[in-house]
Order: sequence, then structure tokens, then C-alpha cells
Amino acid sequence: MAEIQNLTPRDAFETLLAGNERFVAGSPEHPNQDAARRAQTAPGQNPFAVMFGCSDSRLAAEIVFDRGLGDLFVVRTAGHVVGAEVLGSIEYAVQVLGSPLVVVLGHDACGAVAATRAAVQDGTTAGGYVRDVIERVTPSVLASHAAGHTEDPDFITEHIKHTVDLLLDRSRLLAEAVESGRVAVVGLSYRLADGTAHVVTVRGVGIPARLF
Repeated sequence: MAEIQNLTPRDAFETLLAGNERFVAGSPEHPNQDAARRAQTAPGQNPFAVMFGCSDSRLAAEIVFDRGLGDLFVVRTAGHVVGAEVLGSIEYAVQVLGSPLVVVLGHDACGAVAATRAAVQDGTTAGGYVRDVIERVTPSVLASHAAGHTEDPDFITEHIKHTVDLLLDRSRLLAEAVESGRVAVVGLSYRLADGTAHVVTVRGVGIPARLF
């Protein structure tokens, strides 16, 4: 495999999947988690993937993908909702740090999606900035309703797809990096019970169909 700091989008994706397979099998290698790696990364970082995921405490990226220090540039918000800070963080990782892969990581039993479904169905609302999270997830829930979906996995899938589309619609820098073939954006859905990460959508070249 290519050196970890010079991975193609495909290499980066395969590395993530391999780590998740080790985690699911109960045989993690815990790479890049020792003192030598700490010293190596102290002068600077060169993460091979951006992980934009939900803030859920059960969704720790370095654990579920069996990676270590300097491997993943992690951005997390409740329900993986997108704001200016998220876009700026992802653009920084892609443009300045050279990350070839951006992952949107959603999961089943997502509280943000459940709260939004309740708000849409019953008209219930939340206080404070939780309301803002619900408002940002609402387009995904409405799209799922319009498609006739009724099951939770379908709503999760729709929200992951919507987030991927939103990133590319709002970030010209990211869209151009994908168009040039330098970066791929992948939407993954994580299953809490068994720890598996499943591909929902892929935008960009270089990732063959056999991988999902």
C-alpha cells in the first residue's frame, strides 16, 4: 500500500474499510498510537481522511476505524449538521493538509433525526440551539417523507445523502477537488450494534463498485 501520507482517494477508502473490518472482528491493531507516532506528528499533521460525523458518544472515529494519531481529521456535530465552521474545517483539511477523502459518517438510532421526525410529525419543538439542529435536519426528513419512506434506516440514509450533497453544493473548493479527481466524498452509515460501516453514496472517481 502507498505511504499513509500519500494515499489516493481509493487507497484512503480501502484503509478505512480495513480498519473497520478489524474493529468489527475484535482484532484491532491500534496503529499510530504510540510514543513514536506522537513524536512524528508533533511538527505537523497529514491526515489521510476527513471524518465529518455525528457527535454521538458511540461514534468515535479513531476507534471504529482502528486508526491513530494524525490519521483522521475529525469534525463532529449533532446529526452531522452543516454550518460555516464545518465547511471551513473540511476545506482546511482538503486544501491545506491535502486529505484525499472526505467521509460523512451517520448512524442508526440517531437522536437528531428522531427528534426531527417527531417535530415534523407532531409539531413538537425544542428550546435553545437544539431547535437549530432540528431545523437543519428537517430538509432530509421532508425528502424522506416525500419519497414515501417510513422506516428509520431510510431516514438515516436520506440524511447522509443530503449532507454529502450539501457539502458539495456549498463548498466550491470541495466540489472542484472532487471534479478534478483529487478528492472523493463518501457517505457511510454506521450500525451501533455490530460496528459495521456501510456505504450509502460516493461522489468522486477512483473508488470501484466492488468496494460497496
